Amino acid sequence: MHKIIYRVALFIALFSALLEAKFQAKAIDNCPAWNNLAHSKNISNLDLEIGKRYTVLRHHKGQYLIKLRQPFKTQRWVDDSCLQPQRYTDNSSVSNDIEKSYSLSSTTSSLLALSWSNYFCKTHPNRKECRPLYNVSKNHLVLHGLWPQPRDNVYCGISPQLKELDKRHHWRNLPQISLLPEDKILEEIYFPGYLSGLDRHEWIKHGVCYSSDPKQYFHDALTLTANIDKSMVGEYLRANIGASITINNLRKVFEKEYGKGSGKHIALVCRYGKITEIRIALRGKGDSLSTLLKNAPNLRSKCRRGIVESN
Repeated sequence: MHKIIYRVALFIALFSALLEAKFQAKAIDNCPAWNNLAHSKNISNLDLEIGKRYTVLRHHKGQYLIKLRQPFKTQRWVDDSCLQPQRYTDNSSVSNDIEKSYSLSSTTSSLLALSWSNYFCKTHPNRKECRPLYNVSKNHLVLHGLWPQPRDNVYCGISPQLKELDKRHHWRNLPQISLLPEDKILEEIYFPGYLSGLDRHEWIKHGVCYSSDPKQYFHDALTLTANIDKSMVGEYLRANIGASITINNLRKVFEKEYGKGSGKHIALVCRYGKITEIRIALRGKGDSLSTLLKNAPNLRSKCRRGIVESN
């Protein structure tokens, strides 16, 4: 009996630990903070304070369980529409850690394709990652793929059965992908397509030609994406939301961030006059984007000007 009680207590302790701070979220509305999921009890009539950050412990059926410390310590349920996740959005120290942590592991020449999340979700509103409950990537560059070159370097060693599943877009039937813990966090903002199985597709089609380890492939791809989105490049796009920018000006921003000549290695992809993607040529191995860009082939941009889609 004592062993059973001990095991139950241990399980409760471990479960409680798992619920601890997943991320911070900022209140965007003065919503009531309920004691229960049914929204039938709010002791002391507690409300969220707009602009204040709260620790989110878990998510369940469209609601967040959060920690409150004022006017007393408690845990409360709020509608998830009342909070804006702040996982990496405003944390410069995390940005610095990201920049220090990536090291491109493959000597293969690659093309990094980054989507502008706002445009993708405007044109694919029914995709899971674009629904209000899951869309935490607004105003960010997000990973489409890291593609070993030349472009026909795909499906290395993949069975015909898996290749057929991928080509038929049956991505959820492909093998699951396991990531490093730190990359799992990055994935939420910088690779939302994983919710629709894009991670499985990218690994089966491209990643297997880059590395024998999906963890390494996605670590490189995600940290590169986060680096660029956190740089002057991402800030330039966010500063020009709703406006039209040119490839020449974007290349100048790249050169300010990553060194003279780096702008020649990027291209814009546009559709109906709006920017859908930035593509970046990389070559070599190491942890300096400036070096990876310097040794990469030049890219010709068919799109010379495009509008940065708003959210």
